[in-house]
Amino acid sequence: MDSGVIEGGLNVTLTIRLLMHGKEVGSIIGKKGESVKKMREESGARINISEGNCPERIITLAGPTTAIFKAFSMIIEKLEEDISSSMTNSTATSKPPVTLRIVVPASQCGSLIGKGGCKIKEIRESTGAQVQVAGDMLPNSTERAITIAGTSQSIIECVKQICVVMLEVSSPPKGVTIPYRPKPSGSPVIFAGGQVCLIYFLNLYTCFYLDHLINLLLFLLILVLFIYFWLVDLGGMDASAQTSSHEMTIPNDLIGCIIGRQGAKINEIRQMSGAQIKIANPVEGSADRQVTITGSTASISLAEYLINARSQTRTLSIET
Repeated sequence: MDSGVIEGGLNVTLTIRLLMHGKEVGSIIGKKGESVKKMREESGARINISEGNCPERIITLAGPTTAIFKAFSMIIEKLEEDISSSMTNSTATSKPPVTLRIVVPASQCGSLIGKGGCKIKEIRESTGAQVQVAGDMLPNSTERAITIAGTSQSIIECVKQICVVMLEVSSPPKGVTIPYRPKPSGSPVIFAGGQVCLIYFLNLYTCFYLDHLINLLLFLLILVLFIYFWLVDLGGMDASAQTSSHEMTIPNDLIGCIIGRQGAKINEIRQMSGAQIKIANPVEGSADRQVTITGSTASISLAEYLINARSQTRTLSIET
């Protein structure tokens, strides 16, 4: 969230990121984009929706506070309308609450939760909304999801209080923020030797917004690397057969993102690159961790690239 000069409480410029399922996003966009167009015109907020064949999408609201919360209210009302419509032919006796997720930097969640959970408890009690802060970061990011459920008014008031906490207590976020980007549907196809199928990169590129030059450059770089490593494997070049080691350092605050939950992300890098990757234990007084990569020249290069891509994703964030 970006803040301007605070005047009279929450009179600032904000950027709020909502994480929604594709069906919900489709309802907000509306037929031929009519719904989202109306929201933009009536609220004055900038509303951008991530592209790509992804099960989840990011909706970004940006602008002055009044515009942001006008747009936010219209989105909540739309979700509530959808719930009411789904109840028309339902046998359920009670209407389920409106539920949505906002995405925030993990470094700001501590202030939001408060010592012993006191702050999040205060927000729940004062707004009447149910609020749950995810314990784990979203995949390939340093952000966490906050799930909010309740009535329209309770959710709006809850989000306002969350914004106040993050703007007044912990703004700006600490360290490097790697934004969450939903992945496209489908799984990568792996070749022998750890090379990833070109189709995976094409899908990944699609989810990185086709109309942005920086993503085009990223796609071209990945494509060149893919072709190079594939040719190395097919040609049996000596460089691929030789085994060597390479060392690099990673900031401690990014190690968790690179390792992933139960080691899922580092194992993915190992599988994709075909290299052995060992992360040294933390050293007291040091802000970095040593990472040793062992394998062929091609495997080491690809592993190093993938690790750096995870730790430097911030440079790829889209200003919408």
